Amino acid sequence: MNENKTEERQQEGISWSLAQKLVAIDSTDPGAYEGEIGDFIGEQLQKCIREKGGAMAEHITFERREVLPGRYNLRARIPGTSSLPELIYICHMDTVVAGEGWREDLPPFGAVVRQDKLYGRGACDMKSGLACAMVAFEKMVEETGKKGTLPKRGFSLILTVDEEDFMRGAEDVMAAGWVGQDDWILDTEPTDGKIQASHKGRTWFLITLDGITAHASNPWKGADAVAAMAEVICHMRKEFQKLPVHEELGASTITFGQISGGYRPYVVPDQCKVWIDMRLVPPADTAMVKKMAEDAIDKVAQDIPGIKGSIQVTGDRPWIVQNPNAPLLASLKDACHKVTGCEPEVAPFNGYTDTAVIGGRLKAMNAMSYGPGSLEYAHKPNEWVSKADVERVEQVLTVLAKEALWR
Repeated sequence: MNENKTEERQQEGISWSLAQKLVAIDSTDPGAYEGEIGDFIGEQLQKCIREKGGAMAEHITFERREVLPGRYNLRARIPGTSSLPELIYICHMDTVVAGEGWREDLPPFGAVVRQDKLYGRGACDMKSGLACAMVAFEKMVEETGKKGTLPKRGFSLILTVDEEDFMRGAEDVMAAGWVGQDDWILDTEPTDGKIQASHKGRTWFLITLDGITAHASNPWKGADAVAAMAEVICHMRKEFQKLPVHEELGASTITFGQISGGYRPYVVPDQCKVWIDMRLVPPADTAMVKKMAEDAIDKVAQDIPGIKGSIQVTGDRPWIVQNPNAPLLASLKDACHKVTGCEPEVAPFNGYTDTAVIGGRLKAMNAMSYGPGSLEYAHKPNEWVSKADVERVEQVLTVLAKEALWR
């Protein structure tokens, strides 16, 4: 017992220290991207396999797969000896841009620690979670080496690119066959200590309205595309308010995030574009809201002769409803209870993650999120994560992996 406690004390702070190193590496998207951080992670994982895998090291694999020019997904894998679904920890390596507004004493890549809080771009989204997943994987490599045999269940650590943009890294993970419908897939996004097993859908539209230009002194000779777009926007806002509210995910929302149109104040604008973000809940889906937009365009075309419109679907991510009978959910809840002594809350995730992409596309019921930090501080200046949160998640991920692989 004393020996185990000594080992636990020696393990304390591994994820915390690793998280600081990762935050200090610029992997902004767009910006520096994932080259440097991918090299750092790859070297560390390969070194761990060589030095701690023992006789099993030859069976434990590491691979890189190019997704975009010079941008690589990574996978380290301990194969299993049975046909059980694989346990997969999936983390993205990129962050949003640093942005403005950082305190002078807390630079975005300074990885500054103050009062057991780590500050920097990616601190909670999601380099601390990535560090926890890496440490848990490395511990399972060491466990495999000590036992001298492969575990019953396979275990993969997957690191993706492009999550903060179009999520092409997650798309490529599926194209490569690195994940399957029945696998246990967990990302380590910041979840405020909760297990998040459901997501609103994310649908993006680009609506373009074409009108007829004319001099502003003779507006009846033209067709005002900006005025027409205002009507479309008002129609869609009103229709969204009529959509049903889901008991778990809440209400569908719509945001008109970007708009452009017109040339000069004295010219009737002949074109207007609006980019729309919609977060959908059952029963609303992309087909339903596209019909809503088409109806709005048809109505405005009748009211303003000369107006024509088109819709381009630029993003179509389906909603995911929690499956209370998912085996991963039960195992993750058990691991949380063993580490914290408390039953974790299970809640929806407001954003859209790599596991949501995979869960939605493959209809995988064991795809969810659990990681250190709070989404409230992600993407903001002075982003931070607490040491206690990081150490808790490292322990939970380690317990979950050990139980899943060996018992």
